[in-house]
Amino acid sequence: MLKKRDLNDCHALYDLITHPDVFPYVRHKANSYDEFLFLTKQTIEAEERGEIISRTILDEWGTPIGTISLFDIESNAGFLGTWLGKPFHGLGYNSLAKEAFFQEVFYELGIETVFMRIRKANVRSIKAAEKLPYSVKANETRPALYRELNSEGNIFDLYEVPKDQYTFHLLRNNIASQEESKLLEA
Repeated sequence: MLKKRDLNDCHALYDLITHPDVFPYVRHKANSYDEFLFLTKQTIEAEERGEIISRTILDEWGTPIGTISLFDIESNAGFLGTWLGKPFHGLGYNSLAKEAFFQEVFYELGIETVFMRIRKANVRSIKAAEKLPYSVKANETRPALYRELNSEGNIFDLYEVPKDQYTFHLLRNNIASQEESKLLEA
């Protein structure tokens, strides 16, 4: 489902990122394939320096369909950036990618908090964030960060995924599935 970024995936990803329903919401915009290749190379180098964590999202056949990244990492926290190609919207890949990514960043890479800065106009992403049972709208609980994100106007909503909230979600789901399994056995 996820793999480290690789220049070999650039052609497939560039074709997907240029769609008008995707391009406006991508953090690092590339106006040509060569520019996308260059930005991907920079992303790989930034990960080697510990500045970001970035993965390619794959479908069930191993085809690249988008990316998921943690940017601006500081004090074991960072900002999530995710995009999927238009043909893969609404098929459940976003939540699967987030689950796999959160598992890695929280339990293997030492991240404690993942923030999501979402444009208020990006209704699709807001709905996706609000579907996550471990996501918390943080406009009021993180007022300084919220003001900083909106220093040029009321553009963004702020969401937060704390590691402990995510862990609690996993434990609760594991207990529920164990109880369901016991009921099925009876």
